[in-house]
Amino acid sequence: MSEGASALELIFSGDSDLYSIVGLSLYVSLSAVALAAVVGFPLGAFLALVNFPGRSFVVVVLNAFMGLPPVVVGLAVFLLLSRSGPLGFLGILFTPRAMIVAQALLVLPIIAALARQTIEDLWTEYRDELTAMRIGPAGRVATLLYDARFSLMTTLLAGFGRAAAEVGTVMIVGGNIDGFTRTMTTAIALETSKGDLPLAMGLGIVLISLVIAVNGIAWGVRRYGELRAG
Repeated sequence: MSEGASALELIFSGDSDLYSIVGLSLYVSLSAVALAAVVGFPLGAFLALVNFPGRSFVVVVLNAFMGLPPVVVGLAVFLLLSRSGPLGFLGILFTPRAMIVAQALLVLPIIAALARQTIEDLWTEYRDELTAMRIGPAGRVATLLYDARFSLMTTLLAGFGRAAAEVGTVMIVGGNIDGFTRTMTTAIALETSKGDLPLAMGLGIVLISLVIAVNGIAWGVRRYGELRAG
């Protein structure tokens, strides 16, 4: 009970260490989801609307990549960004930018696969109209992505949930450096191992609260869209 009281005291007292970790975590996770969405939404829509040789294989691989082990993604990004790697000249290993890249690659298959399913369902509904209007592939992608914008909020939520809860990937490419690359999840793991339970519990409470808040906002936006459409 004393640890719980201390955790709440840290939260409500505005502890600088706690809130700097929270701020970095939000920055990294939201940036990674935004980056993944920029690539994943058009990719998912393209796979839903365009038939090409090997499409089924690409879809199967994309769905399989939704379950990629985070440490494997972290290792791959580490090798790419290390000094001897092909992107080592960027010099971003053990920085928040490397963490964003790693989380974006982890989230990308989830966003692309879920977007593909959403757009594919809409395409079944609007196929005749868009075909009769002679709208090309690029126009179909843009039209259906716009029409599905509220439904795709769920896709973004899935991506954010995966990114916000990630430990292994950001630990490998970020190094868990105090005050620089330490996120909520890596800090919780570290502080628990050190026995600093109040800080770990405080970060856990904030993390759960943020996930609930983001889900609530997204639900409200989607509900608003459904009411307008109705």
